[in-house]
Amino acid sequence: MSYSEDLEFEGGGFEEASAHPVLFGITFTPKVSGILIGFAGVAGAAYILMNLVMPSWETFQQQQAKQTDLQSQIDQKKASIQQIDKVKEELAQAKVQQGQVLGLFSNEKTLDTLLLDLNRLVESGNDLLPANAVKSKMKKYTPDAQKTEVITDSSFGPLVNGKLKRSKVNIEFTGTYEQTQSILRNIERLQPLLIVKDYQSTLTQESATDALGKPIRKIGPVSITTAFQLQALMPLTPQELAAQAKPATPANGEAPK
Repeated sequence: MSYSEDLEFEGGGFEEASAHPVLFGITFTPKVSGILIGFAGVAGAAYILMNLVMPSWETFQQQQAKQTDLQSQIDQKKASIQQIDKVKEELAQAKVQQGQVLGLFSNEKTLDTLLLDLNRLVESGNDLLPANAVKSKMKKYTPDAQKTEVITDSSFGPLVNGKLKRSKVNIEFTGTYEQTQSILRNIERLQPLLIVKDYQSTLTQESATDALGKPIRKIGPVSITTAFQLQALMPLTPQELAAQAKPATPANGEAPK
């Protein structure tokens, strides 16, 4: 081999070696460069995923969980509001029913007019009767000496004790059987709740007289005398209930232990 051939070989080898860059003993051919570029792309994507995408995704997940929690709270509050409305409606209905029930009982005002109401009921049919017919008449209306008393004897059941009070009136009237039956039915129709106790009926023995004292011969059925005790039931007022709930104070003035 001549010197010129050696130069051409060496020159050819130099030109071939310089066609691809070499770094750290690695020749960066197109294939190697493509692999390295691909690896760099994957590494860059992983870096972006770890440092940019993942924190944003975690933040999104946290905000979504927070949104779900807030929506759950809103739904619970809506349900609570609906429940409150339902409770208010039930309370209003209970108050109406309580008023209706309390309307069945007597009160101080109805007791004040009870005598007039009973006298009206007893003598309501007399105007249509002949002068010498047997007429119904109120003979006695005697309120009990104690105006009202709190029920504590379980006469209407133990649940009533300390919650209701009663007023007693002794009543006596005369009339025929039909008149008596009609009067008792009308008493049942009165608004206040009235209880009839100790009912007794007997034939009337007295004879009727006119204004001059002369005996009058009555026509029609005989008269009977009806007597009973009428009890009017009333609920205790809030003040009376509060007084019932207070413990009794001993005579020496010391509070009970």
